[in-house]
Amino acid sequence: MPIVNRVADLQPDIQAWRRDIHQHPELLYDVHRTAAFVADRLREFGCDEVVTGLGQTGVVGVIKGSKPAGEGLKVIGLRADMDALPVEEQTNLPYASKTPGKMHACGHDGHTAMLLGAARYLAETRNFAGDAIVIFQPAEEGGAGGAAMVKDGLMERFGIEQVYGMHNGPGIPIGSFAIRQGPIMAATDEVDIMIEGLGGHAARPHKCIDSVLVGAQVITALQSIVARSVDPLESAVISICEFHAGNARNVIPQTATLRGTIRTLSPEVRKLVEKRVHEVVAGVAQITGAKIDLHYKRNYPVVNNHAAETEVARGIAKQVAGDANVHEMPPLMGGEDFAYMLEARPGAFIFCGNGDSAGLHHPAYNFNDEAIVFGTSYWVKLVEEQLAAS
Repeated sequence: MPIVNRVADLQPDIQAWRRDIHQHPELLYDVHRTAAFVADRLREFGCDEVVTGLGQTGVVGVIKGSKPAGEGLKVIGLRADMDALPVEEQTNLPYASKTPGKMHACGHDGHTAMLLGAARYLAETRNFAGDAIVIFQPAEEGGAGGAAMVKDGLMERFGIEQVYGMHNGPGIPIGSFAIRQGPIMAATDEVDIMIEGLGGHAARPHKCIDSVLVGAQVITALQSIVARSVDPLESAVISICEFHAGNARNVIPQTATLRGTIRTLSPEVRKLVEKRVHEVVAGVAQITGAKIDLHYKRNYPVVNNHAAETEVARGIAKQVAGDANVHEMPPLMGGEDFAYMLEARPGAFIFCGNGDSAGLHHPAYNFNDEAIVFGTSYWVKLVEEQLAAS
């Protein structure tokens, strides 16, 4: 496979960085050790500028090419995420998490290490024209760190014209990539539903407004939105994943709380589903007599791959992995806050194969170090091709 030879030489170092980060997982914006590790490496590599504290704890490195810039693209951004998850690791690896209740269960340790490897190579060779901006982001896992960095002036400060992201993909073979134009990951909205009925003795339900029954009706009615309000050719998911009520088998509880997530792939369906959720909840409140408060929060937007940049990414992946190993993928209903960067600048998000591993966010998940040479080579070739001297 045409991976970059120097990247193959760097693989042991990149793997060591990855496993060090894996042993010391940090959550959301509290990634101080990881950010310091990244910044120290970038300075060691000789980056022209290293900026810390962007988007609270993000790190950005600037690497200037040695070739004279032409009239075309001059600045490209490459993004990796640094944060871990509140999951208890169950891998029994020698480099397993040293922090109880936290682990890199989504491969952000691998993403960070691969981009560090690319930064080292690019700082050594500088075989391109313009600036390569390496972006290390906090708080992808629910904290909207991507939005924080954009709001903190990431794109304007460094003059970024295009931005690219990468995620490992369990189930995608090592040495393969997967991508699609347009929506590739879903918008992720949140619902919190607080129900107040009328509590009482379980033997006298006719004297009560049963918050458990009301909650069950809400859940059932919400599922009708996807089944009967959304075009069958469109995609939407409504999952109520928490139901809290009561603490005794013979007491009808006064209150119940439901929490869940809503996933959509287009602005139109997102708007429709939000409207129908409000209408359905209000309807259940009316027919049951319960008081229901609904808090609906729009979270990450759709990850929308731009057409021209998707073709660029696909072409680079084919150079690294071969035509037969770059696949067209269906959209995923998972979310990603790289969406905010793609709203700010054109770019594309690609998946790099992680082989037959446990799934993302699973306590037995582990980033596959065999993927390092492919992901890092992709970053290197992307910069050298997109910032080639004209």
